Amino acid sequence: MSGSAVEAARAARQASYEMAASPAQMRNEALRILAQLLGEKKEDIFAANRLDLEKAEAEGLAAPALARLRFDGHKLEDVTRGVTALSQMEDPIGQMQIHRELADGLVLRRVSCPIGVVGVIFESRPDALVQIGSLCLKSGNCVLLKGGSEAAETNRALFEVLAEAGRRAGLPDGWAALLETRADVAELLAMDEDVDLLIPRGSGAFVRYIMDHTRIPVLGHSEGVCHLYLDAGCDPKTAANLAVDAKTQYVSACNTIETLLWHREAAAALIASAAALHQAGVKLLADEATQQTLRKAGVPCEAAEEKDWHTEYLALTLSIRCVGSLKEAISHINRYGSHHTDAIVTDSEEAWQRFAALVDSAGVYRNCSTRFADGYRYGFGAEVGIATGRLHALILLDNALKYSEEGGLLRLTLKAKGKGAEFAVSNTGPGIGAADLPHLFERFWRADESHDRRVDGSGLGLAIAKELAEANGAKIRAESRRGLTVFTVTLG
Repeated sequence: MSGSAVEAARAARQASYEMAASPAQMRNEALRILAQLLGEKKEDIFAANRLDLEKAEAEGLAAPALARLRFDGHKLEDVTRGVTALSQMEDPIGQMQIHRELADGLVLRRVSCPIGVVGVIFESRPDALVQIGSLCLKSGNCVLLKGGSEAAETNRALFEVLAEAGRRAGLPDGWAALLETRADVAELLAMDEDVDLLIPRGSGAFVRYIMDHTRIPVLGHSEGVCHLYLDAGCDPKTAANLAVDAKTQYVSACNTIETLLWHREAAAALIASAAALHQAGVKLLADEATQQTLRKAGVPCEAAEEKDWHTEYLALTLSIRCVGSLKEAISHINRYGSHHTDAIVTDSEEAWQRFAALVDSAGVYRNCSTRFADGYRYGFGAEVGIATGRLHALILLDNALKYSEEGGLLRLTLKAKGKGAEFAVSNTGPGIGAADLPHLFERFWRADESHDRRVDGSGLGLAIAKELAEANGAKIRAESRRGLTVFTVTLG
């Protein structure tokens, strides 16, 4: 369906109950039909994409954005394989996660269930529409899709295929909707009564804008300032092969490296990598130590500036920096990176273990190209994006701000605890009643008098925070009395 975001969100909310209860066979059949229709309708899809490309080229869209916008036979094959793989995967709904006897005859079971209504706002890439739509379909979620205006024709063609697959399989009306205007985005951000989760995909500024303008929980997929670090003593041939693949295989992807770091004792690996990158057409921007090394080896480069260390080029440009230690490399990555995917080239098990433990990124690789950071390659069938944020912390902060009285105090603390750490958010405010406190992290509990989703409350957010904390080996708890509420996350 199409129409205003308000109408679409309300229709999706109504459809979400049937969608959550839909049998796996129906959803898998929809995916099989979708894969079939993508092949049958490919010429219509390619024709629509040509219109978008012609318009984008006339408007002077940058080459990396044009590459993301292009939907050709290769991308069609990729998304079709992903849809087919999804249809063959186990049903994610109804998975038993906890089965515990609390007392004689009293059994607690926790089973997986859909989120409900997911809004996804993405830029440029029309193949993302198929990936996101099919993943929501498989997991029993309703979805509101808002793509970039530069891909309007392609998005319409792909959405029609997605919608037709749902109709043929018998999915509820309104389970998916395509939003197309900026006004739709503004309406969507205000629909916290009907939308359970927002996932923006795009630049860091874009993701931050979404987070700043909605009360809906946000799971952000931001830019990819990814790194490859050449450790002391690493193999030059391996380093060169990985550097070229991670930089040039698809320069406009968010899992492409933008910075190469090298240990000062890995000059041979640096020279081999830089020479191979230059031969592949990559412009090299280097710090002073790197410039000296490369010029002696006859490899052209230019001077890098401070801004280069946190720039996502999405082009055949790479910044290079020399570091004196593994610790310095990790510090650089955590300071300048986007917490997406970072890799180390090393033969040292000790260096790898330290890198893996201390680099604060969604994906951390050893002797492997960052280009492998992909849901399909991971065996997930499809992906919505790489989550680079800390949603559980954001939710706790959001709720603390929401329930603090004017002039109140919000305090954040982080301290070491044993081999781990403890993060706490405390705020002055009305407090949480003793009857409500044990239920705060339950999915459908509303900590207000009516327990009605139309009344503002903690809602789904704290349930998501708990799931994310536990998925990362952490524990979360809440304490409250009149005038003070404290949420604590303990790791380790």
